Amino acid sequence: MTRLWRALFVLLVLAATPLAAAATSAESLFGINMNKSGDSLSVPMQIVVLLTLLTLLPAVVMSITPFLRIAIVLHFLRQALGTQTTPSNQVLLGIALFLTMLIIQPVAMDMYHQGWEPLQKNQITAGEAFDAGTKPLKTFMIRFAREKDVALFVGISHLPAPHNADELPLQVLIPAYILSELKAGFQIGAVLFLPFLIIDLVVASVTLSIGMIQLPPVMISAPFKILLFVLADGWNLVIGSLMKGFYT
Repeated sequence: MTRLWRALFVLLVLAATPLAAAATSAESLFGINMNKSGDSLSVPMQIVVLLTLLTLLPAVVMSITPFLRIAIVLHFLRQALGTQTTPSNQVLLGIALFLTMLIIQPVAMDMYHQGWEPLQKNQITAGEAFDAGTKPLKTFMIRFAREKDVALFVGISHLPAPHNADELPLQVLIPAYILSELKAGFQIGAVLFLPFLIIDLVVASVTLSIGMIQLPPVMISAPFKILLFVLADGWNLVIGSLMKGFYT
């Protein structure tokens, strides 16, 4: 049961991050304070907050975790292979989700230990718990957010230039991280396309040279691309490279 509550807390913290970042503090988020004396939200308000955070959960998981890059790369890989709907979207999203859980688990546990445990013991307020709990997430996103993207959103939000990365607010860091991950995913996808594009070009040249105009080259090149991918142990290479990119 304890593990269930820990997992639920991690998901709720991730879902609450964009919402709470827009507020001045966690205490003012719903106009009700939580402090060291143990004051907390009423049960109906807790239900409202829980349901609200759960609606944000899918968007948060897809945006501020490695899920974004992994899903984009796997989609590009399927397009490069030319297999249309194989693997299906459900399979690709399932792979991306479990890989994301593997990568984000240490960050989530740090968020739990630094944010939830002290709050549960009434050692800190809700605002302090939120600030402490989001530090590991900010550290993770800072590793992959490009300086150019961060500068873009600092300028758009008209915020003063931070002295160091730790001073970056979440409302700047989250969109900068999303843009950086989009670029990284498209770069990897472009590289994945190259070997399969060569096969398409060779097959198209051969079919045109022997007069097979009515037969689509894609039908001939698809088995060769799948065979190359299988012989090269493509799944191991692609997934392994993606995972190493987050651990280095």
